[in-house]
Amino acid sequence: MREDELATAVVEHFEAAFDSPEIRLEEPYDHYGNRGSVDVYVRTRPPEQTEYLAELKADPAVRMAGGANEILRQYRRMERYFYEDDEHTLRKRLGRTEPALNLLLLFAPTAKCVEHVSEHRRLYGSVDADLAIDGVPAARKIAFLVNLDDAASGGLGFLSVNGEVDIGSAAFREAVPDGSRLAAALEEAELP
Repeated sequence: MREDELATAVVEHFEAAFDSPEIRLEEPYDHYGNRGSVDVYVRTRPPEQTEYLAELKADPAVRMAGGANEILRQYRRMERYFYEDDEHTLRKRLGRTEPALNLLLLFAPTAKCVEHVSEHRRLYGSVDADLAIDGVPAARKIAFLVNLDDAASGGLGFLSVNGEVDIGSAAFREAVPDGSRLAAALEEAELP
């Protein structure tokens, strides 16, 4: 599975789930020489405008990475600098309690990605889910993509590995949809 397949699924999902979202692929940012790009940037329309920054990881990226630290460093750079760039601004809204921004690190549902995330589960699991950027409530989600075949109807899902549920736990396995690509990947993966 390649990252362009993941990007296609994410775009199809947001187009189906929201009315006329603003979607940009490989959205660049540059703040004081810290160049980078976000794989998928989505902004939903008011009244409940929400932004999503998605970093996608498939087998080639996991294979080429020096480990979880390298992937997390790229993810954190996106978090740190995307809204420091003059091209991007977060809009504050009084009284908002749910996240206005979702920072997503999404892994493909493949055996290679399952093995990688499982091997580095303590690092990925330690990423705090809640934060605020310039006073705007935000959420970090490190997750596997699920229901890829339902993306065109808005049914793409994200099964988180940070926060309350560890990838090796019974609760995580129970949350994996039966017959899904992630279920097959978990069976195929060589896990300790």
